[in-house]
Amino acid sequence: MRLRIEHTTTFTYDQPVSEAYTEMRLRPLDDNGQHCLAFSLITEPRDETLRYKDRFGNDVRHFDVIQPHQKLVAAARSEVLTPEEFFQPLDALSPLDEYDFLAESHFAPLSEEIQAFAAGYAHPGDGRASAMALMQAIFEQLIYEKGATDVTTTAQQVLVLRHGVCQDFSHLMLAACRSQGIPARYVSGYLHNNGHTAASHAWVDVYLPGQGWISLDPTHNCLQTGQYVRVAIGRDYGDVPPTRGIFVGSARETMEVSVKVSVL
Repeated sequence: MRLRIEHTTTFTYDQPVSEAYTEMRLRPLDDNGQHCLAFSLITEPRDETLRYKDRFGNDVRHFDVIQPHQKLVAAARSEVLTPEEFFQPLDALSPLDEYDFLAESHFAPLSEEIQAFAAGYAHPGDGRASAMALMQAIFEQLIYEKGATDVTTTAQQVLVLRHGVCQDFSHLMLAACRSQGIPARYVSGYLHNNGHTAASHAWVDVYLPGQGWISLDPTHNCLQTGQYVRVAIGRDYGDVPPTRGIFVGSARETMEVSVKVSVL
């Protein structure tokens, strides 16, 4: 599919701030059959935008507004061509990747409770069957509810609450897979949902020896399709937040995000 993504982030302050430094991971990846055809990021107040790639290969744009302001708008526009099926060449995991995607992380702890939950759906010797069973179990046992959790909620807390959003479904999937010896990584991006305006989305890649990575969405109990746009990968949400930054001043900050995904 050829999709257009319009992602606008607005920061407002209840009094002027003298400086605001911001990093954004918003440019779609060029990998796994996906091609980013165009990308722009415009800020108001205007400032020079720089870029670098993080250790996972994600595109990071950063800028520093050093003039007093009470409002900052960052408007990202992308056009991307997505494959109907996720594809990644079969490569062996590097020792660092194997460590990163098997070890517990802040949002995906390997607690006794998570290990017990995952063990109930394990298919010894069949990583794909185990991952698919875990995806279905999480989809069936968790209730999607905005506001039940926040960006600080961990997989352990989600297992108790049984409510959450895509980030929470994904963190529980990460922890459950890793507890069964299945390398798993967090994917952030967008989902085009039958023409409706969509928010940012999150799902999971799992690595299967002899098969490579497959991409699973526990929120919808399905494989990644052409409706998904991949933006960043990491160990968990902490590696791939769309926006991260600091400001100088004693103001109170509020942030609003608007996302629209449409077919071209």
